[in-house]
Amino acid sequence: MYRISELAEQVGLSRSTLLYYEKLGLIAGKRLDNGYRIYSERDLQRLRLLQQLQAGGLTLKECQACLEAKVDRDLLLNRMYQLDQEIAHKQQSRDLLAAMLGESDMTAWHQSLEQTAPDAHLDWLMKQGFDEKQALRLKWLSKDMNTHEQYMADFNRIFQSLDRWGPGLEAETIKAFGMLPSKPESILEIGCGQGIATTVLADQSDAVITAVDNHEDALSRLQERAAEAGVEGRVVTQCASMTDLPFSDGSFDTIWAEGCAYIMGVNNAFNQWRRLLKDGGVLVLSDLVWHTDNPSAERKAFWSKEYPDMTTVDERIKQAQAAGYEVLKHFTLSDEAWQAYFLPLQQRVNELKEAMAGSQAIKDIQTELDIYHQGFELFGYQVFILQKR
Repeated sequence: MYRISELAEQVGLSRSTLLYYEKLGLIAGKRLDNGYRIYSERDLQRLRLLQQLQAGGLTLKECQACLEAKVDRDLLLNRMYQLDQEIAHKQQSRDLLAAMLGESDMTAWHQSLEQTAPDAHLDWLMKQGFDEKQALRLKWLSKDMNTHEQYMADFNRIFQSLDRWGPGLEAETIKAFGMLPSKPESILEIGCGQGIATTVLADQSDAVITAVDNHEDALSRLQERAAEAGVEGRVVTQCASMTDLPFSDGSFDTIWAEGCAYIMGVNNAFNQWRRLLKDGGVLVLSDLVWHTDNPSAERKAFWSKEYPDMTTVDERIKQAQAAGYEVLKHFTLSDEAWQAYFLPLQQRVNELKEAMAGSQAIKDIQTELDIYHQGFELFGYQVFILQKR
């Protein structure tokens, strides 16, 4: 026989808990003449069985039912399903913590955040110690902050000898320039890269061109290219972020942005860059779009990861109009413009595949090239010529 304090010590429960269990009828104490309660060996064993059932995730009420009658299989199956769900959730939590500690891959987590909370994602990356340039590259290229440094080293090794970092062609730049309502005197080129379009714009006009990029090496190559073309006197370079351009309102007749606005979000670009244009000024912007409402599963899966904001031409036009632009013209970049980008890139990847066999960057670029090789009937770059209203 056990006094309540002795029973409590045996099972590791408090006196008040045992009194509550007695009230429920789980144990049956007897009161002695001296007022003390005593409990039997049966009570002790029932409590130990109760604790085993509770360890299976059953509630106290469910445990009592199991003690008093035949086990309800449906009840146990339901409880086991709930526990499986809890275990899966806890495993996901553990996987995330392990990834954040650098023990595993974070790609899927970053991709999920980019789809559901892109602005908060960028802010969070910057709070982790990445500057804006690094954070933007992490979002769009490496997609894993634990491997970012090596990924970017590999990425730069692949692209450093290539002139084009995206689809385009001098003839397409000239075509877009010819659609401007008038020749500009001042052009802001955003995401100018190494200056292929810059020299074309300088050749097509007498405008002063302010070329902006956040890559110093690219701007150095642009300056060399401008000097070779004899237009360096009309080209001013500025290393800055497209999300925080250091220019006054109404500073430019034309803003030119080939294939770069996706970095900050095209709709954000429509709204944020508009203030930099003079009244009636023109924004020329190209963006990757769907040419179908029903893309193939493979391509949809690829681009949903690489460019979650990718949409149709009609949707981009609606966004531009809502942001305060009139759509003057728009056209699709030719297959030749894509080939001018991906054929030299494929050749470069082929050259480096053996030396960089374990590189995630080269694997990702080859996956993208495989999509390009299938053709461009379902997607492509669209050039928009938009006038500020």
